[in-house]
Amino acid sequence: MLKKKQLLFDDSLLIITMAVLAGCGLIYEYLLSHYAGRVLGVMESTIYTMIGLMIVAMGLGAFAARKVSNAFQGFVWLELIIAFLGCSAILVIGGLIAFSQILPQVLAETFALPPDAMPNGGLLKSLSQLTFKTPYFFGLFLGFFIGMEIPLIARIREELHQKHLKNNLGTIYGADYIGAGIGAAIWVLFLLSLDISQAAALTAALNLLAGFIFIARFWPSLKWKKTLVSLHLLLGIVIAIVFLHGNNWLNQMSNLLYLDKVVYSDKTRYQQLTFTQRHLGGKQADIINFYLNGRLQFSSGDEAIYHSYLVYPTLAASARHNNILIIGGGDGLALRDVLKWSPKQVTLIDLDEELLAIFKTPQKYLPDNLASKIIKLNQKSLQDSRVNLISYDAFIAIDNLLANKTYFDAIIVDLPDPSHPDLNKLYSVNFYARLKQLLSGDGLMVVQSTSPYHAKQAFISIGKTVKAAGFNHVEQYHDNVPSFGEWGWTIASKMGASPKQRLQNLTQLPVAHHWLTLPLITAAFNFPKNFYENEKNIPINYLGSHTIYQLHQQAWQNQQGLDDAYIENNIEP
Repeated sequence: MLKKKQLLFDDSLLIITMAVLAGCGLIYEYLLSHYAGRVLGVMESTIYTMIGLMIVAMGLGAFAARKVSNAFQGFVWLELIIAFLGCSAILVIGGLIAFSQILPQVLAETFALPPDAMPNGGLLKSLSQLTFKTPYFFGLFLGFFIGMEIPLIARIREELHQKHLKNNLGTIYGADYIGAGIGAAIWVLFLLSLDISQAAALTAALNLLAGFIFIARFWPSLKWKKTLVSLHLLLGIVIAIVFLHGNNWLNQMSNLLYLDKVVYSDKTRYQQLTFTQRHLGGKQADIINFYLNGRLQFSSGDEAIYHSYLVYPTLAASARHNNILIIGGGDGLALRDVLKWSPKQVTLIDLDEELLAIFKTPQKYLPDNLASKIIKLNQKSLQDSRVNLISYDAFIAIDNLLANKTYFDAIIVDLPDPSHPDLNKLYSVNFYARLKQLLSGDGLMVVQSTSPYHAKQAFISIGKTVKAAGFNHVEQYHDNVPSFGEWGWTIASKMGASPKQRLQNLTQLPVAHHWLTLPLITAAFNFPKNFYENEKNIPINYLGSHTIYQLHQQAWQNQQGLDDAYIENNIEP
């Protein structure tokens, strides 16, 4: 009877352990995919590639587990290895990428090379590209060792029972699937709110705990007991250090990827925020750059160009400015320009509540010097009493506006580029058609539309998609924003005269701007010869098609040199 109770206890221990480790394995997949997506900037394909690679590696690990002679000993070593890789992988990846990025600068300074002779090509370029693939290598390693867990636990169960168990694999896989589901829930509900290095350390701690429990329970079946205990204790200290200091180290390594000094970095539930500062010397104001997931969102040196083109043509050509809707624009810069037109009410919808809070009251979150610069930039626009802030997914939030039969004189869509599948839906016919219903009969809508030079097909597709949503007149315009290069916008009217015709009927801007003029705006509607000659072959972005996301990602990869053959064969004037 005593032996039966002990066997039942051991069996329960093994099944619970399997469930916990399955959750850990899934979290490691998410951690590596999440971080790799930030580094590579192609979140969707990165996640799919990482999960696919880890599944293949898990299969190889399951085969390799047959070579382990002592399942008890092998399992303890296995959890030690997984815990070590799990807590250190992201730090090592960050370090390798940072090293590859600063190496050309170090070599240039060491050998006193001029700026135009910076060693960025050849072997150094290959090294840089290789380091950006390291998340996949660690995914393969972790997947391989994680794949060994199920076969080893299955063997341990049979050794304890001293017979072949008919439903052994079914029980183990059942625990594995349930544990993976719980792990996914923990990731979404808890770990996403933590710094990525802290999430990795907590997950690794569970693997280490599993090893400790096995050492304690199956002590007689193990060799090198003192060595195993010592290594577990040492790794426990390492995991604690990573939990406490890993994020700081990771930020310092990530900061090396920016040309300017990083003055503030933080992570919200949805994205990584980074502020950099460039000191120009003399009496010139410092340049503040703001990045989301490593991509520049604005530079204080020229953001006025971008935001003036986003706001002024639309409001200048609109009949009224009483009620304005802004989609995105959580930094308050577009809102700042809208408020100059004396609207009665402005509704601003942005998904990230934490980002809104930072730009609304920067003195609460940012260093004093940076906070004062942000306040000077957005002029406390988010605190204006006429502004209604909605922190929600715009795709869903506009349904509430439709239900309340709210109408707007102008709609300004200031969203990030469609660099993620979740953003693609906000560039779809479905989304624009619903925005059209919110627009007054003589109102206008404008959409930031990425670069007509670097992402030409995505730019044209946005225009075609807006047209397919039922707008009467759809036109596009462009100009150079130094920090971004050539940039474009799409403007549309629901009925009546076209936006360009309305602007041409004006003699001057109703609200003066310190830089932008009416002739500049009307000239911006002109494009190079044959710019639209291939328009009919560029697809429209319907909901679920991911057309604009794919066009944008292809263009972005080409510009980053990830598809050199494509660039060589598709050079545009």
